[in-house]
Amino acid sequence: MIDPFRRAALAGVALVMAACQPAAALSLSQLASAASSRGSSPAKPAAPGQTFDAELSGYAYPFEVKTFPVAYRGRWLAMRYMDVSPARPNGSTVVLLHGKNFVSAYWEPTMRALLDEGYRVVAPDQIGFGKSSKPADYPFIFQELARNTHALLESIGVPRAFVVGHSMGGMLATRYALMFPAATAGLALVNPIGLEDWKTVVPYKPVGQAFADEFEQTPEKIREYMRTSYFAGAWEPSYDKLLEPIAGFTRAPDYRTVAWCSAATFEMIFTQPVVYEFPRIRVPTLLIIGQRDRTALGKAWAPKELASSLGNYPELGRAAQRAIPGSKLVEIEEAGHLPQVETFDIYRSALVAFLKSVPPSP
Repeated sequence: MIDPFRRAALAGVALVMAACQPAAALSLSQLASAASSRGSSPAKPAAPGQTFDAELSGYAYPFEVKTFPVAYRGRWLAMRYMDVSPARPNGSTVVLLHGKNFVSAYWEPTMRALLDEGYRVVAPDQIGFGKSSKPADYPFIFQELARNTHALLESIGVPRAFVVGHSMGGMLATRYALMFPAATAGLALVNPIGLEDWKTVVPYKPVGQAFADEFEQTPEKIREYMRTSYFAGAWEPSYDKLLEPIAGFTRAPDYRTVAWCSAATFEMIFTQPVVYEFPRIRVPTLLIIGQRDRTALGKAWAPKELASSLGNYPELGRAAQRAIPGSKLVEIEEAGHLPQVETFDIYRSALVAFLKSVPPSP
């Protein structure tokens, strides 16, 4: 028997709002209580094959998880984040923006390295991701996510910060820098997606069909996608940590909640390019590009004669560097989509050198 949600998607329904439950109408006091309980009772490390609910309640993050309330349509959504201060502050803050198939916890090695250098580090889960709320009716628009991030930073007393984005987070970081240049000390893009406009080549997939595809994901399918797209066909045991939370979602009874938000954010990425606005960036910018990366949305259903040209990160990185005024490019031959995992020491050195090279604000 076909799941009714899949039947609706395959019938071409554009908005399967029944795909996930609306976010609960929480009060500010309830959000505060939830934040307190998450921070004081960290979850145990994930066991192999573990199942996680739509807000990763049983998945451990490396630092205390806090909650920023986001007002939306008469209710409060929970935007979870980590905010960690160094032992010896240098006065600067770095914000880390995660990719689509990741949660903010994967930034742990970067966070610890930056803390050692004296930076305050903030790592949020965007609405629709990780431990944050996943409302069915949320407008997944880069500008909206950027506004949420800016409001979060203002609420915790961070008027200006370096913004580091990986994968989808690179697109969001770009949008943030364009919207809030005065609040952006510098921009670092780590194998960002969106360096090309896929919709000029790849046929459009309705969000209902994207939901059906997401709903059929399995840990094995996700691992294979990561292996071939991110790691040039290789897989190391250490990569399992990246897979754990995303795979755990697929085993849960409320996976349709996560699947819907994932489909909606696919739509956001596919239809809201930032590449044409690179010349408008007016903040110091660093591109860190793993040369083996071949990530490209929709490559699997692109015309065969064009599919092989998509996701050519050596070419895309150089084109982005030429388009962004005054930007710097660091190419890492040994890395794919995640230089911060595959070649951490090289990545860390490039990132820290860039942060230190930017003069302090007047």
